[in-house]
Amino acid sequence: MRVLDPRDRIALADLVARYALYADHVKYTALVGLFADDAVLVLPDPPEQLEPVHSFRGRDEIAKALRSLERFPRTSHEIVGQVFDPGRENATATGHVTCVAHHLNEDEPGKPTDFAWHVRFSDAYRREGGFWRIERRTVQIDFIEKRPVWCWRD
Repeated sequence: MRVLDPRDRIALADLVARYALYADHVKYTALVGLFADDAVLVLPDPPEQLEPVHSFRGRDEIAKALRSLERFPRTSHEIVGQVFDPGRENATATGHVTCVAHHLNEDEPGKPTDFAWHVRFSDAYRREGGFWRIERRTVQIDFIEKRPVWCWRD
C-alpha cells in the first residue's frame, strides 16, 4: 500500500489552508494560482442546489466562478477536517476536506446575517514543478445555517 510522504501531507494541508485564506482575503490571483492550468472546479448553486451542478474548466473560468464570493462583504472559511491519500499515479493525491464557510451579508439594513455553509471538498491534486496544485475540486454543501450577527469588522 502506497503512503504519502509526511512532507507531501504538510504541503497539501498548506494548499488547502491557503485556498481558505486567499478566498477570505479576496486574493483571487493567488487563489486561482493554487489550481493546475487545466483544473476543473465543480460547484453547487446554493440555496437551490446543494449538490455540485456547475463545472468550470481552466484558470480563467475558475477565476470568474470564484468571484461570486464578492457578493458577500466578508467570508471566513474554517477547515475542520482533512484526509489525504496517494493518487493512482506518482505525483498525484486525493483529498477529502470539510469546511464551515461563513458568508456574512445584510438581508436588511442594520441586520447582518451569517450564512454558514457546511461544505465537503472532494479533491484531486497533482504535483507540478515541485508544487502541489488542485487538479479537480468538487464542492458539496451538506446544509446551510442562517444566524444573526451582532457586528462585524469592515
